[in-house]
Amino acid sequence: MDATHLHLLLNHFPIIGSLLGVGVMAYGYLTSSEQVKKTALWTWAFMAATAIPVFLTGEPAEESVEGIVGVSEALIEEHEEAASVAIWLMEALGLLSLVTLVMGRGKDALSKPLVLVATVLSLATFGAMARTGYLGGQIRHTEIRSGAAVAGGNEANGNEAAKQSEGDDD
Repeated sequence: MDATHLHLLLNHFPIIGSLLGVGVMAYGYLTSSEQVKKTALWTWAFMAATAIPVFLTGEPAEESVEGIVGVSEALIEEHEEAASVAIWLMEALGLLSLVTLVMGRGKDALSKPLVLVATVLSLATFGAMARTGYLGGQIRHTEIRSGAAVAGGNEANGNEAAKQSEGDDD
């Protein structure tokens, strides 16, 4: 297994895991359960750890696909820029989660302000991770590209697809 395979295998975890943590935290708020809130914090910390190899394998994955016909350098760059923002948010969330867990250790209640900040940060983190994943999917999945992305950033396959669809109207 090479870095590209590892990137493709792991990249879904931080996206889905951050959203899962949001759901668990929401349940923790609804039930006023400190234990459920701690589970959400642990989920975010684990997802922050998982995001590191995803980010580190991104560059080797880029190297392996950038020469493939139909792969847009512009889409790769957009994905890379989004990933840079997402990894910082995810690592901040993971660190904040760990700090909150350590500060709540030995007590029945977690620090309410820290839990609230982590919850808000988790929403921003999920949004950034989901956007990064969406942009990454566009690199090889032409079926999810918008018309502007196909027309503006695609070399061979997009232009051929555009010509074929124009010819279908005749």
